[in-house]
Amino acid sequence: MTTPLRIGFIPLVDAAALIVAVDKGFAAAEGLDITLVREVSWSNVRDKLNIGLFGAAHLLAPVAIASSLGLGHVKVPIAAPFNLGLNGNAITVSPALHAALMEEIDGDRFDPMATSRALARVVAKRRKEGTEPLTFGMTFPFSTHNYQLRFWMAAGGVDPDEDVQLVVLPPPYMVDSLASGHVDGFCVGAPWNSIAVDLGVGHILHFVADILPSAVEKVLAVRQDWSEKHPDVVTSLVRAHLRAADFIEQPENRSEVARLLAQPERIGVDAEVIQRTLDGRLKISPDGTMRESSRYLLVGREAAARPDPAQAAWLYAQMVRWGQTPFRADALRTVMAVFRPDLYDAATGTAPADGVRTISAFAGPPFDPNDVAGHLAAFRIGRWTP
Repeated sequence: MTTPLRIGFIPLVDAAALIVAVDKGFAAAEGLDITLVREVSWSNVRDKLNIGLFGAAHLLAPVAIASSLGLGHVKVPIAAPFNLGLNGNAITVSPALHAALMEEIDGDRFDPMATSRALARVVAKRRKEGTEPLTFGMTFPFSTHNYQLRFWMAAGGVDPDEDVQLVVLPPPYMVDSLASGHVDGFCVGAPWNSIAVDLGVGHILHFVADILPSAVEKVLAVRQDWSEKHPDVVTSLVRAHLRAADFIEQPENRSEVARLLAQPERIGVDAEVIQRTLDGRLKISPDGTMRESSRYLLVGREAAARPDPAQAAWLYAQMVRWGQTPFRADALRTVMAVFRPDLYDAATGTAPADGVRTISAFAGPPFDPNDVAGHLAAFRIGRWTP
């Protein structure tokens, strides 16, 4: 007997485990008959998950948290028993902004502190000249892209609410918005940064791994009440997707994975672009400059698939920092309970990890989920008040 299940996804490379689990038969082997439904916007995915049109979803990690707290929409508690990817985002800017930044930079162009300070100088010069503020695209208010952009900008002295404009754009629309001049830069997941470079309309400025070496990006999300009613299905989902993640991480499988993801009903871009992402070898400028990083996107290696409540706490701290919600100790506990390593461990036979991890970034002290106030107090720019 098989269990039918509809799962919503956005056409991004970090949906790879979902796609491979279905297209390579790993889900069927676990008794799951999954229909993948391609969506354009995160609000569509969230809403269809919340009302039960989807049994599970490829979801931005902060959206799972916001839904569980009732921020920005109705309150629907979410359980995330599996990470679909760590890292995978990048910051891409227009050729004009890239040239302006390189003119102002003092230091290594791959150092996010050097580029953020260069951005501050560009912003100050534009203000003095009476030029309109720069506009950056991100995928959703409750998104890693929003928080990563803000973290990078603020480290160099740019106030993302006062000095620039941030706008929401669905991932597939980022490149056209950059090409048309509607935005000067964006933060988005693969493959859309590479598409901008290949078309000659963008330069990849930073991989998100430059900002946070390990940043949870997307989760496999289910409604909490649904997970309690269907524990066996949750177990099957985790097992199928872990097999898929392990398959993706084998270098000899990458070309096949890229072809699967390239199909029109999946991501629908050239397989060669997707393979560059999976290999962590990306063209970062239209002139063909390449950059390699073993940390560009982690799907299964380094225990990337196991949920880490400390990552949820870091995301909650960013929500507090930027005024999306006040800090509450009970809310922090709720947030950390969204990420479910216990469900992952039970499904995979993994031994529970000891202690709580700290999270480091290129600026500020390491993040300790037991001291969110201390973390926030370390930063000059933000909307948080003790």
